[in-house]
Amino acid sequence: MKSERRIKIVLAIISWFLALVFLSPFYIVLTNSFKTQKGIFIDIMRLPFGEYFNPSNYVDAFEKLDFIKSFSNSLMITVSSCLMIILLASMAAWMMVRTKSKSSAILYYVFAAAMLIPFQSVMLPLINLMGKIHFLNPGGLVFMYIGFGSSLAIILYHGFIKGIPLELEEAALLDGCNVFQIYWYIVLPLLKPITVTVGILNVMWIWNDFLLPQLVINKPGWQTIPLKMFYFFGQFSKKWHLALAGLVIAMLPIVIFYFLMQKHIVKGITQGAIK
Repeated sequence: MKSERRIKIVLAIISWFLALVFLSPFYIVLTNSFKTQKGIFIDIMRLPFGEYFNPSNYVDAFEKLDFIKSFSNSLMITVSSCLMIILLASMAAWMMVRTKSKSSAILYYVFAAAMLIPFQSVMLPLINLMGKIHFLNPGGLVFMYIGFGSSLAIILYHGFIKGIPLELEEAALLDGCNVFQIYWYIVLPLLKPITVTVGILNVMWIWNDFLLPQLVINKPGWQTIPLKMFYFFGQFSKKWHLALAGLVIAMLPIVIFYFLMQKHIVKGITQGAIK
């Protein structure tokens, strides 16, 4: 019993140490975003009190970052991409599960193999092709996100749909439902746990993505938050108080989203495993 207690104490100490290590960068960014430039250079670890406390950093950074415009661009691209990935991937996975044929099995393995292809290997040919068909714009970016995000979504849906009784769909068919009605009214509501997981994973990925928007979006009015933050941080790298305040503003939406939705990730994965 004493040895087990010692092990638990050691593990607790290690856990607290790792937590402090991982949280220290957030502490540095957050505290220094409220300081003046002079306060940051004097003591980077000190709390922002007294003459070095300057909350107006956030007002200035908000205006210079053009946050409303970049936030709207990120929101439009993320929501459009995620909705299309959810709809198309769930439809494709459902048909592959219910269609018992070699072509369905081959198609499933093609999607699985597509996950192994690194983006960097297709990056230049893809951008070259999209430029020729005039798709280097937000619409083309959404199109590419659908393509890159569908493989994982189909695999997750495929495993979950196997646990849905076929009798439910057969009963709906006997009641006069067509194929789309069976999917929309029977299958899709049953996919809610895994749909939440797919949605969260894709929101986190698309919202934070920098490389693909940098390659595709070439106009200032189309920039997403990560892309805008890149140019903003380069422009104000000598004004660390504004740069750090802008960084906190850029991180805040996805951090709030993650804390609100993290329980659904665990729930969706657990239910998917049980299925």
